[in-house]
Amino acid sequence: MDKKEATNKVILHTDGACRGNPGPGGWGVSLRYNGTHKQLFGADEQTTNNRMELMAAIMGLESLTRGCDVSLYTDSKYVLDGITKWMQNWKSKGWKTAAKKPVKNVELWKRLDEAVKGHNVEWIWVKGHSGDEGNELADTLANRGIDELLNE
Repeated sequence: MDKKEATNKVILHTDGACRGNPGPGGWGVSLRYNGTHKQLFGADEQTTNNRMELMAAIMGLESLTRGCDVSLYTDSKYVLDGITKWMQNWKSKGWKTAAKKPVKNVELWKRLDEAVKGHNVEWIWVKGHSGDEGNELADTLANRGIDELLNE
């Protein structure tokens, strides 16, 4: 790998959290790039866990300022399957499911679809709360988002 390739490799760990579902929720991202580490988080007063999982992936990807090779770790099968298995069919059917119903969270799926453009993203599932350091940090950040929202 040459120096240029090395500098464009990004590792994202993403996670969402919700207290009640729906309820107050947060998202967290641990971003590692070229020897630096950034932590991102945020929250929403009334949301669902799936929306926060999507927001974590979106915000991590949207934080990138140029095209990168990205390894994105998520503990959400919803996000993983949605982006790698279901999205192409949803798009070809006008954002409808196989049952011809509107895709839930469609505005976030469209935003994620835009966020991946210009990047080479490898989607990797990791079991949540299993001791994976990056996933645990992303979970902590998501909960920090909720804590800061509730303590405003």
